Amino acid sequence: MALKDISFFSEDIDFTIKEKQKIREWIGTTVKDERFERIAELNFIFCSDDYLLEINKQYLNHDTYTDIVTFDSSEHEDVIAGDIFISVDRIRENAEKFVVTERDELHRVIIHGVLHLCGYYDKKKEDKELMTKKENDYLGKRTF
Repeated sequence: MALKDISFFSEDIDFTIKEKQKIREWIGTTVKDERFERIAELNFIFCSDDYLLEINKQYLNHDTYTDIVTFDSSEHEDVIAGDIFISVDRIRENAEKFVVTERDELHRVIIHGVLHLCGYYDKKKEDKELMTKKENDYLGKRTF
């Protein structure tokens, strides 16, 4: 798994993710566990609520705040590629709302985006239940 193909950026906010290499390794293990051959390119873009709202409106026609928007750009079934936009504002608010650390909420959203790229959905009740189970499983596999 080419972990160098996992990148982290911030757009309109000052945010630096901690433990980058450990997160890359965790994502690599997750992708491998989900039976994907490799990661071609995976970009995490951390931004504000307003920035992500504009993306949500422009590309998905949703006029709502969200914690994450995932764009799949893979060209092969067994390869992961995409851009994952994450609202740091929403992470902070949800961490407080769900009484978890910001770090844990951030990791949950990161793995949520990766699972979307692995083919999991969360619109229907049963899909959301499976997604949450997978998130919990992979959060439990973190070694950091």
